[in-house]
Amino acid sequence: MLSLIFVFLVLKPALILCSLTDPVCFFRIKDKENLEGDKDIDCSFFIYTENGSMKNDYFSGNLDKQMTSKNVHLIFSLYFAMEEINRNPHILPNISLLANIKCNLMEKKKKYGLSPKRSENFPNYYCKNQRKYLIVLTGPTWGGTATFGPFQYMSRTPELYYGYFQPFLNVHEQFPHLYQISPTDTSLPLAMVSLLVHFRWNWVGVIISDEDRGIHFLSELREEMQRNIVCLAFVSIIIHGNLSFLKMAEKYFNQIMMSSARVVIVYGDKDSTVQLNFILRKSVTFNRIWVSMSQFDRITIKGEFLLNSPHGTLIYSHHISEISGFKQFIQRVHPSNYSNEISLVRLWWIYFNCSLSSSNCKKLKNCSTTNIFKWLFRHQFGMSMSDSSYNLYNAVYAVAHSLHEMLLKQVDIWPENAGNRLELDSWKIFSYLKNIKFVNTPGDLVNMNQKTKQDTEYDIFYITDFKYFGIKMTIGKFSGHFQSNQQLYISDEMIEWATDFRQIPPSVCSRPCSLGHRKSPQEGKAICCFDCNPCPENKISNMTNMDDCVKCPDDQYSNAKRTHCLKKVLTFLAYEDPLGMCLAGLALCFSSLTAAVLAIFLKHQDTPTIKANNRVLSYVLLISLIFCFLCPLLYIGHPNMATCILQQTAFAIVFTVAASSVLAKTITVVLAFKVTVPDRRMRWFLTSGAPNFIIPICTVIQLIICGIWMGTSPPFVDEDVHAKHGHILIVCNKGSVIAFHCVLGYLVSLALASFTVAFLARNLPDTFNEAKFLTFSMLVFCSVWITFLPVYQSTKGKATVTVEIFCILASSAGLLFCIFAPKCYIILFKPQKNSFHKITKTHSKLAIIH
Repeated sequence: MLSLIFVFLVLKPALILCSLTDPVCFFRIKDKENLEGDKDIDCSFFIYTENGSMKNDYFSGNLDKQMTSKNVHLIFSLYFAMEEINRNPHILPNISLLANIKCNLMEKKKKYGLSPKRSENFPNYYCKNQRKYLIVLTGPTWGGTATFGPFQYMSRTPELYYGYFQPFLNVHEQFPHLYQISPTDTSLPLAMVSLLVHFRWNWVGVIISDEDRGIHFLSELREEMQRNIVCLAFVSIIIHGNLSFLKMAEKYFNQIMMSSARVVIVYGDKDSTVQLNFILRKSVTFNRIWVSMSQFDRITIKGEFLLNSPHGTLIYSHHISEISGFKQFIQRVHPSNYSNEISLVRLWWIYFNCSLSSSNCKKLKNCSTTNIFKWLFRHQFGMSMSDSSYNLYNAVYAVAHSLHEMLLKQVDIWPENAGNRLELDSWKIFSYLKNIKFVNTPGDLVNMNQKTKQDTEYDIFYITDFKYFGIKMTIGKFSGHFQSNQQLYISDEMIEWATDFRQIPPSVCSRPCSLGHRKSPQEGKAICCFDCNPCPENKISNMTNMDDCVKCPDDQYSNAKRTHCLKKVLTFLAYEDPLGMCLAGLALCFSSLTAAVLAIFLKHQDTPTIKANNRVLSYVLLISLIFCFLCPLLYIGHPNMATCILQQTAFAIVFTVAASSVLAKTITVVLAFKVTVPDRRMRWFLTSGAPNFIIPICTVIQLIICGIWMGTSPPFVDEDVHAKHGHILIVCNKGSVIAFHCVLGYLVSLALASFTVAFLARNLPDTFNEAKFLTFSMLVFCSVWITFLPVYQSTKGKATVTVEIFCILASSAGLLFCIFAPKCYIILFKPQKNSFHKITKTHSKLAIIH
């Protein structure tokens, strides 16, 4: 037995995968002549044993023709299991399992009450030589089990319930003699929500029965929905035994019809008032997709499927392996009633391996009845079992294996009972039964221990309802003991063939948000209800139904539709740009012009015009202006660390030299004309060139400022990703803004000092006096750089660099033209004025006038 179980555990996953590739379909005719429909009545099977083997006529002789087809199907399942066991030499050799059948006890109780002959209804209440039963198998309805359970306990007969699992029957204090073989539905909420997630249904309704089982299911379903972001559109709790039932039924009906949910989950006891609500509304077409359990896979007293919809019904059923030989057994035991397939399909679903390639129709929904029947009867049919029948089949085997195991451990008592009926202890068998584990004939592992049972496996069926018959297809499976991403399998091929949908009908509260939009929750509504808002700038959503937009990386930006990020363009003032070319050309032109002026001054260095204004200072000023005009070339092109540092230091130093040269020239002019009676010291001061020392002194001060700047927070290459949409601006960050303003402030202070001194000397004799030109040049210089500060702060990127270059060129040009243009004009175009004779003559006339 252990070896069989080990083989099962190893091969089971492979078997499941094989079954998925070989689809199974089911066929059933609607039996409108059967007024009972698929109604279940309680049936109890009292199991006992006999020595030897029983003949087959025992089974046919015990069939009651007055029972419903559903109960006859149950009895066939019981007898089929018994025949297999009694024929198997490895289980209970030379011992036959037999059963006494009592059905419809609840109806008899209502009619006649409890019978005075207790032994008819309650086993083990017996006189001498009467039969003693091992165990009673009860079901499929729980009413009889709950009602007669206490009497079974008093009669010391254990009870095994084969109907759908009922939590309240599992209370040991109330039912110590009872055990349930059916698996629990603990995995059903997860299985259903997995299906909803697979089809992207996030807005569903729920109909449950008002009982502990239904409320517990709803609680677990809510938890799974919250974990997977699925919302409840409505919850209808069908109250049992309400006096105003019709009024409540109208309310439930309106909830379904008024809701926008296209998928509705139905769960509850098959004998509850839930089914009555659907029977009352059979004339109404519900354009909904029903998702339910196998208890609601049934035909009503009106001869129609209980859950009917143009979109079809999805049914979860505990995994049942098809049992070969079951159909042949039914036909052999009762040949007059079940000699052909048509008779069998009135009893229950018959199955066949449905090869889609052999179908005459591309879509089942569009297939004619004639073509469907032609396709159906090309296949070999087998008789399927319902959940209750399969549980009963396994229950019989569980009893047999328990008895067999107990007898193996009591071999020593066999000789004492030779030739006599075995006296077996029911409660000892019951204790073995609770822990027995075996592999049944179809190959499924049956574990009777509820605590160690694996998670339930479910088959998922899609039922298509035609006028006179129905076809049920296996479209998927759910297995709870697989990994979370492998628990659900859905066959898209089967769904596409079984339905005429081009795509699965949606069941959502709000339409999915398209690309470029994000969900915005609607106030006071479920999380599945939302509005769709466009993503803000520089954010995208490249999938539907995104909760929030994703921010593009700093080096990327969003496109206009906000669906994907684009690479930002690197931007800087390049030589290839028209603006860069223009500014570079201006810088070179001005520097060339300044060099030409320097050449003129060198050529005419001995003329009075040049000599009278301290030609050394003029040369220094012209050379510094050449470098001032060349400074903008450091601002053009791709910035790097070296150019960023040179930009600021070169600009600061050469402009300091230029400004200090102007200051030195201004002081020289003032000293020359203001000192009317110069003494020896003043004369030495003028003739020794002492004003020339102003240039190195001022330059050293600027060097110290720049050194502090470079040592503490030097300029560096920076990327400005926010200044311009779609661009990354490569700029030189000043590092220390305070140091930069100190450099500018120092330059402006030099310029203001020069302007002040020159302004004081503006009225001096102007033959060789350049005080007025110096005053005007400093006015231009200060105006340019004072205007620069606010403009610089208000621009970004290339505009900032352009403004800085323009100020350098403008201030340098102001110095060049204001100071040197008049002198060049005299030298080049008025040479007669550039002589000592002319100067002496002019001064003599002025002396006579005065």
